[in-house]
Amino acid sequence: MSYAESSCRWTDDGTVVARRADMPTFQRRSQIYLVVTLVVTIALSFPLVARAGAPTDSLKQSVDQVVKILSDPALKDKPDVRRTEIRKLAESIFDYPETARRSLGQHWNGRTPEQQQEFVKLFADILDRSYVSKIDLYQGERVQYTGETVDGSDATVKTMIAAKNNTDIPVDYRMHVKNGRWVVYDVIIEGVSLVSNYRTQFNKIIQTESYDALVQRLRAKETAEPAASPSPSNGRKRGER
Repeated sequence: MSYAESSCRWTDDGTVVARRADMPTFQRRSQIYLVVTLVVTIALSFPLVARAGAPTDSLKQSVDQVVKILSDPALKDKPDVRRTEIRKLAESIFDYPETARRSLGQHWNGRTPEQQQEFVKLFADILDRSYVSKIDLYQGERVQYTGETVDGSDATVKTMIAAKNNTDIPVDYRMHVKNGRWVVYDVIIEGVSLVSNYRTQFNKIIQTESYDALVQRLRAKETAEPAASPSPSNGRKRGER
């Protein structure tokens, strides 16, 4: 069993959380939740480009664009407008179908095209409600780019979130080229994959109940308010090796 499988669970409101035994302190939970919100929103906000360029360059462009929206004083007291701007970017940039396919895992191929299409929509709604809706928690955290690996049309961009309490939190973006541009299909926060977390929980529901039961739960989230989603804590104080 992987670290993600043993340490995380999927809550009734659709958010991935650490198991109680692994929960950090309240302050740490708040910080991790903020980071999850920030990095997923960044991943959901890649700008359109005419052709694929260096993955890190594409990521940096998206970070700059998101930070510009979040830092705009004209939008400070207009959270709904800010969220709308972020969602506009998300709808066309994040590879929802690929993320949904990987999250459903072995059960994807057994679904009809209609079922697959519905699942992608429901999964996108979960990501939006669980993370993008909480973007107001952003308080100016800085993103540092620490490395990049490219293998053909796949890449991983490594970053570090410089949090307010002098803690550095590693975040990796898994990307691939689709329709001539780099897009994100997974985000790994402190070694824990967003896709793997959801896949573990989706698989458990399908095996113990059914695929229809999973869909019913996802549909219910369309009107549910997501709770905070801390991740297992592997961050380190700045300067530590």
